[in-house]
Formats: sequence, C-alpha cells, structure tokens
Amino acid sequence: MRYSSDDLRAAVTAGVINPGQLEPLLAFLATRQPAQPAAAPKFDVVHLLWYMGALVVMTAMGLFSTLAFSQMGGRALTATALVYGALFAGVGHYLWTVRKLRTPGGLLIAVAVSMIPLAVYGVQDTYGAWNQFGKPGTVRDFYIWIKGSWIFMELATIAGGIVALRFYRFPFIVLVIAFALWFLSMDIVPWITGQPIGNWETSRRVSVWFGLGIILAAVIVNMWQRSGDFAFWLYLFGVMTFWGGITASSYGTPVDKALYCAMNFGFLLLAAFLGRRVFAVFGTVGIAFYLGDLANKVFKDSMLFPFALSLIGIGIIAFGLYYHRHQAGISDWVDRHLPEALKRLRPANAVA
Repeated sequence: MRYSSDDLRAAVTAGVINPGQLEPLLAFLATRQPAQPAAAPKFDVVHLLWYMGALVVMTAMGLFSTLAFSQMGGRALTATALVYGALFAGVGHYLWTVRKLRTPGGLLIAVAVSMIPLAVYGVQDTYGAWNQFGKPGTVRDFYIWIKGSWIFMELATIAGGIVALRFYRFPFIVLVIAFALWFLSMDIVPWITGQPIGNWETSRRVSVWFGLGIILAAVIVNMWQRSGDFAFWLYLFGVMTFWGGITASSYGTPVDKALYCAMNFGFLLLAAFLGRRVFAVFGTVGIAFYLGDLANKVFKDSMLFPFALSLIGIGIIAFGLYYHRHQAGISDWVDRHLPEALKRLRPANAVA
C-alpha cells in the first residue's frame, strides 16, 4: 500500500502518530527507493511463437509415430522417442534452471512428456503386448479389448506429467495431462462397460461428463493455487470438451435449443463469477449458434438472412466491446449481489 505525506499528517491530527515523529519519518521515506511492481504475466509475440513451436513439435511427433512405426517398427520408435525426450528434457532443464527462461524451458519439458506415449507404444509392440489386448487400427469396429492397449500409454503419460510438475511448476504441462485424461476416459469407459468403441453417442456423453469433471477440478485448483495459473489449461480443456459434447446434441426440439442457449448465457455469468474469459468465449459462440439457427428458421430462403446474420455478428462484437470496457464494473456488481455462501466459493484471484 502507498501512503502520501497528507496521509501521515492526517495521522498526526488524529493522534495516531506523535507530532515529533512526523518530520523524521517524512525525511526517512524521502530516501527510500520506490518499490518496483512485480512484472505482470504477459503473452506477446515471442510467447506466441514459443507456444506455437511446442505445439508444432508435438504434432510432428504424432505424425512421425505413424510413419516410423510402419517403416522401422516398435524398437526404432521407442529409441527415437527416448532420445527426443531426453534432448528436450535436458535443454528444457538448462533453460529453466541455468538461464532462468521459464517459459521456453517449461514448454520443452512439456514436449518431453509428450514423448512418453510414443515410447510406450513402441515397447508394447516390441514385447508383444498388442497380442493380449489387440493392436489398434487393424479393424474398423473397435470393441472392449481391442483398444485396451491405449490405456497403458495414457496412464504412463499422466504419471510422467505429474512427475514433471513436481520439479517444474509450469502450467502448460497440465494440458498434456488433460489430453491423456480425456483419451483415458474415452478408452476406459468402453473397456469397463463393454460398449463398442466408435459409438458416437457414448463418446459424446463421456466428453460431457469428463469436461464437467475437469471444470470442477479447475475450480478446486484455482481456489488453492498460490503461484502460476495452473487452472487455465484445465478450464480451457474442460469447457471445450463439455461445451463440445453439449453442442453436438443441441440440434433437437425448440425447447432443447432454448435450454442450450440458456446454458451458454449461464457461461457468461460464470465468466464474471470465476473470472475466466474462456466461459465468455464459448458462451458467446454458443449463443451465436442459437441465434443463427433461429434466424435461419425465421428468414429461410430469404434475402434478409445474410443481413440477420450480419446483425448477430455486429451485436456479438458490440457485446465484446461493452464487456471489455465494463468488465471491472460487472465483476463488482456480481460480487455485491452474490450470497455469502457463493462468495466463499469464488476464487480470491477472480478477475473478470
């Protein structure tokens, strides 16, 4: 907190400070260097390039796994994944500990974690583990045991990500863990229930419940985290899977569509309550989908339909501008009208 000389003189008038202490105190404070505010986290072009580079490497290695496996077999795939993982981990550790470049160092550690499923894939093929659980990709209709082998890759990736987080407190590693958890949810439910993999409705429901679980986990992490935004990627991935699963089933009756619109409006309220813009983004897109479908029904085969869509787009842009300008006031309004029980659930670092 900052205090002015007027504040100190007011304290003398109120009898809090002895008048004889005022001038020495002012002289002492005049010699003090102003404290430099802590650098706020930023996401500029350099950070964008770092993150894009890490994602490109992960994507490239995923494509490489298919080509390498088909041409070189499991042993070569495992060796390549281990060498790449060691190199990425080594360089990432150097940047993290020696150069103090936490963002590129943490990203390289995350890339190293993403090598784990490739290594496990190769090991399973080398030692014939596919023979027990079935080799994925060999038949079109995957059933309970055919996709079971993926589970070991996912469990290994989750374990590796948790170990990496223990030594490198970098939030992006959580995204790798979240992806592995999502794939695990897709594979383990058919494995337990005996339902065929590839059933769209089953996959959609799993995504909805998995996304809801990840959102709840993000709320808990957001309430307990002290440094670093580890909840960001959980919120993003959870909202994406939950919203995507609900959106995939929103083309039903008019009542279903109205409920879908209401859910997306609720996302806007959650954005203000939790201070997470990801809810506002997906909620706005969902409302746009609903209004676009409604406009299509009202103006079907009419020249007015493009104009109606244009108005919807302009309205969304205007809402975004309004929200950006008044986000602090919106957050304050929500805080004033929240019941005390809900206020205790609101993260202390919630920023609209």
